[in-house]
Amino acid sequence: MPSPEELPNPYWNHNVHYHRLVLGAVPDGCARALDIGCGDGLLARKLARRVPEVTGVDRSPAMIRLAREAGARSPNAAFVEADFMTADEGLPGGYDFLSAVAVLHHLEFTAAVRRMAALLAPGGRLVVIGLARTRTPLDWLISGAGVPAAWLLARRHGGTSAPSGMPMEDADMTWGEIRRAARDMLPGSRFRRHLLWRYALVWDKPHS
Repeated sequence: MPSPEELPNPYWNHNVHYHRLVLGAVPDGCARALDIGCGDGLLARKLARRVPEVTGVDRSPAMIRLAREAGARSPNAAFVEADFMTADEGLPGGYDFLSAVAVLHHLEFTAAVRRMAALLAPGGRLVVIGLARTRTPLDWLISGAGVPAAWLLARRHGGTSAPSGMPMEDADMTWGEIRRAARDMLPGSRFRRHLLWRYALVWDKPHS
């Protein structure tokens, strides 16, 4: 059986490009994982090949319908139609791993990060792949460097696409603002800016 990283993608975009990074961050012995804003469930299905129990949550009925249809052959992956910020049913917490790809910029940052942290079990890991607003000259220089790479990757993978109905929205917070907020709210977190206009934020929740 191919590893989760090696599974063929039905489409490619800047978010799918970083699935490999998310999957590589799953800790050994992970028993339960939650993918927030799961969309059509592609990442959750990949996680289900590595983690015994996976839940994908999304507030879009259309996306959850797609996720359930595509996930019919992944019996250890469940999909919940809910707003993860307020839902209790179907999201009991205590997760060993939590992923959120291109989700955080749709939400109020502080409240969303607190909710994510609360859903993690002690010792659990949070991985966010997010977007930020480009503002400073250095930001624009770095962002410009991603253009040729994105073009080449899109050609290699047959173009950039996503299932119809996935929400698109620009980020409000800048790279620096997100870095500082994460440092204050999640002590010990690791923030790294990546080429295709995304950042990775990784945090291990203390055991006590």
